[in-house]
Amino acid sequence: MVNAAVAVIPARFASTRLPGKALAEIAGVPMIVRVWRQARNARLVDRVVVATDDQRIASVVRDAGGEVEMTASSHATGTDRIAEVARRISAEIYINVQGDQPFVAPADIDAVVKAMLDEPELVMATLGAPILELSDWTNPNKVKIVCDRQGYALYFSRSPIPFWRNGAGVPAGALHHVAVYGYRRDFLLNFEKLEQGQLEKTEKLEQLRAMEHGYRIRVIASSSAAPEVDTAEDLALAIKHATKG
Repeated sequence: MVNAAVAVIPARFASTRLPGKALAEIAGVPMIVRVWRQARNARLVDRVVVATDDQRIASVVRDAGGEVEMTASSHATGTDRIAEVARRISAEIYINVQGDQPFVAPADIDAVVKAMLDEPELVMATLGAPILELSDWTNPNKVKIVCDRQGYALYFSRSPIPFWRNGAGVPAGALHHVAVYGYRRDFLLNFEKLEQGQLEKTEKLEQLRAMEHGYRIRVIASSSAAPEVDTAEDLALAIKHATKG
């Protein structure tokens, strides 16, 4: 059976900035379980799979009732890990839901699926949300995007872009990348064969590999600016977010 859309959550234990963050508890729930629960609530996704090379992560997900695919430990990026899953699980569209987004909106996942179902020419899509705080604008862990008038990405960077030469603060229309990606199957299976370019190696952003090889990425408006977890400080904010009210 070929699924229309499968959400895959790549997760590894050895995160560079916050080791073990996939299993970090947020109000008593491991982060990877929170991500899985959010993805499971997306209406346009037929199946949700956690892709990992770590038995500790696999055990926690299975105990929560989730599906796990064990993958190689040699993958350079989450997209490469998802490509391995795609060789076993057939689908038209694969949604990469990063494992550090415990509050990702199911509606955002659906928005990416819908865009790719509605526009067969799209090979890759992702999400962008407005940047409102100067601290996010200058934070290299918060990836920024600039787009053309058709909504396709021109560039992703850890630096504040576009540079506001005659202004101060956050420029109007500044966008923060929300790391949910959609890929069409043929593109995904080809992606892992593409050579990493200098931009990807420099910025440590896997989506730049696609752009360096001439692929276009559609950026869809995110409905939520929910916190992501890259650092210990982000984890503290996520715990606060989960327990507020």
